[in-house]
Amino acid sequence: MPAPKKHSSTRARANKATTAATLSTIRRGRRPQLPSGPDWHPQVSEWWADVWASPMAPEWHKSDTHNVIYCAMLLQDFWTAPSAKDRKDAIAEYRLQRKDLGLTPYDRRRLEWTIETAEESKDRGQARRQRGGAKQPAAATDPRLALVQ
Repeated sequence: MPAPKKHSSTRARANKATTAATLSTIRRGRRPQLPSGPDWHPQVSEWWADVWASPMAPEWHKSDTHNVIYCAMLLQDFWTAPSAKDRKDAIAEYRLQRKDLGLTPYDRRRLEWTIETAEESKDRGQARRQRGGAKQPAAATDPRLALVQ
């Protein structure tokens, strides 16, 4: 039987990456417009909106916008490719580029990014209300209660 693990406070190293972060599902800031250029495929426009609405977007530096544009161009190439080989080449390059943006679960794990759970978000909201932040509506005036009945 293996020896039990040491308590985390007695370990010499935490092995925590400098990129480790808990990503909030609450979006802040504006999303950039899809650059002018080609007549963007609808799937690319939808991808652009989704990627900028994702919890990963606030972690990106302004210089990362170029990589997001590059990924959009590769997706455009994928959707408008004249042959299967061209589609395969475009999506292969897209897969290589998206890993730097943390767009897949594996890449978020590698970067040690975790997306805040609903419970963590509720706890944070409860703590804010206790500090005197946003007030919870009275039960009689809460319009959400109409959905339950």
